[in-house]
Amino acid sequence: MAKPGAILLLLLVALAARAQRPLLPVPVQATWETGYYRFATAPLLALRKQVSPSLPAEGYRLRVGPTGAALVAGSAAGVQRGIATFRQVLESTPRGWRAQYCTIEDQPRFAWRGLLVDAARHFLPVAVIKRNLDGMAAVKLNVLHWHLSDDQAFRVESHLFPRLNQASTDKQFYTRAQVREVLAYAAARGIRVVPEFDMPSHTTSWIVAYPRLASVDSTYAPYQLWRTTNVAIDPTRRGTYAFIDSLLTEMIPLFPDRYFHTGGDENDGRQWRRTPRIVAFMRAHGQVKADGITPDKHLLQLYFSQKVDSLVRRHGKIMIGWDEVLGPNLPPDVVVQSWRGPKALVQAVQQGHPALYSAGYYLDLNYPAARHYAADPTQGVPDSLQSRVLGGEAAMWSEFADSTVYDSRVWPRAAAVAERLWSPAASSQDVPDLYRRLAVVSDELEALGLRHRRAPAALLRQLAAPYPAALPALQTLAAIVEPVKDYKRHFQGFKYTTETPLTRLVDAAPAESDVARRFGLTADSLLREVALAPLTSATAAAAPAQLSAAGQRQLAALQRQVATWQQATTELPPLLVASPNLTEYAPLAAQLGVVCELLSQRFLQLQQGQAPLPAWVAAAKVQLEAAAKPAGQAELAIIGAAKRLVGVQ
Repeated sequence: MAKPGAILLLLLVALAARAQRPLLPVPVQATWETGYYRFATAPLLALRKQVSPSLPAEGYRLRVGPTGAALVAGSAAGVQRGIATFRQVLESTPRGWRAQYCTIEDQPRFAWRGLLVDAARHFLPVAVIKRNLDGMAAVKLNVLHWHLSDDQAFRVESHLFPRLNQASTDKQFYTRAQVREVLAYAAARGIRVVPEFDMPSHTTSWIVAYPRLASVDSTYAPYQLWRTTNVAIDPTRRGTYAFIDSLLTEMIPLFPDRYFHTGGDENDGRQWRRTPRIVAFMRAHGQVKADGITPDKHLLQLYFSQKVDSLVRRHGKIMIGWDEVLGPNLPPDVVVQSWRGPKALVQAVQQGHPALYSAGYYLDLNYPAARHYAADPTQGVPDSLQSRVLGGEAAMWSEFADSTVYDSRVWPRAAAVAERLWSPAASSQDVPDLYRRLAVVSDELEALGLRHRRAPAALLRQLAAPYPAALPALQTLAAIVEPVKDYKRHFQGFKYTTETPLTRLVDAAPAESDVARRFGLTADSLLREVALAPLTSATAAAAPAQLSAAGQRQLAALQRQVATWQQATTELPPLLVASPNLTEYAPLAAQLGVVCELLSQRFLQLQQGQAPLPAWVAAAKVQLEAAAKPAGQAELAIIGAAKRLVGVQ
């Protein structure tokens, strides 16, 4: 029996004026009707909590009609998700607020829709966490996975083991009061907080503070690099588990969620295999390979995982671990989070475990939103096992993202992951429409206080300070530069430490260049028009083919864009000379000039209806390959489109 209890909510929404657009994430069902309801003052929404089998935990029904706006939800979380949608249907007009008539019925596809925030490598102040929680709520993400310890630091105040908080170079950590502050802020937005304390690897900071945990007889200074240390605590000593038990006893009560993440990733076992005492333990416990002699580090890690699980379970929590915790005799309710790909997730659910998918959602690798949008948590999972997939998490590891640039590395691309986790599997796969809606969401996120645009812009102004007149040119270059993809930034001649400021052009550049993406779309549209009007060879006597009117418009747009880039390359040299922080990017500016000249030649050929000579294409290929090489861990994002325009395979 429904138990309505209607209230009125005065919703103050800081949104720029905009026309009605489709929502993100896509709702299960949305019907748009002719007409608008105009609010007399600020937007009012009638809320009703209703106990009904048709309304799951986060489900809601939103109706905007001639009598106003009303939201029905089955829980506080459903109210939160419905309000997020109501924000998106509102418009601010010169005549006040309005909303188009609509009926929206919605519920999430997955119950677990998370964002991993790494505060261990670069400390993120509470204000940064809070504004990212606001962003999560706006796109209906509901789990903050808070990565709180790693080789570089342990970030939660410990009374039992205070040296943990001094084991990093910056000595920064969250007090207990700050932890409670973040949890309360998250809860008010319908977001759970799951902490992660990574072990047995990623524990150099633990060993710096308490050397007795080490697997080898060595002491360590605070770790200042980003590469994995391959250091692990000793899983064979009783004292290790006594330490972990005490630490969990202190940490677990701070976090009320029923899940607790203990990491378990990236332990290659080299320290274990090189320590005679540990090797003897492995052989005595049958932790050897099929030959009966060679120590098997994975079996020792499974032993460790089972021990840690028993400690977590004793505190009433369910353990989560990364792929590497999977193995025989692991309790079936342990959640396996997959970072290594769909195959690893399938193995987890086949062995009876609930699973989370993150492999396709690593935002720190600087892949485009479309790539994350295409990744699905149930890829390759048999239909009969898909119910074991709890959902997924976007992951933003912070080696190259400090408190200043963190937002720009998360948003708006995380919204593409949010849609994939919320919306039905059969929902639109229209990538152009995704990007159109991401632009709207990006505006909304900025209105909420996210700094994904403002912080990079401020960094560019700082970089241009030695020669301010060149700031527009620097902005033009930065808009088509992206950080190198995957893990390449670790391997390109610049040694990063925990104290390296992230204030270079690569840090101001977007993870995904909208300018380059739009240029590529226009280029592809032009090439389709060219295919409809085959060009003659440069030496043919026949009259040249003419581009269609659409093709001519596209060509003109590309020419204007290239002219802007060419102008920037002529204005940048004084700044590149005056600013030591920009000198390393002079090759990118020079190569951009080369690419612009090639494109200008190609556009002239298209205007004349001529196909390029093979020798010209071959020379262009060499030049474009050179232009594709990164400088300062950044690369020109227009090279792919340039190659297609020139005809380079």
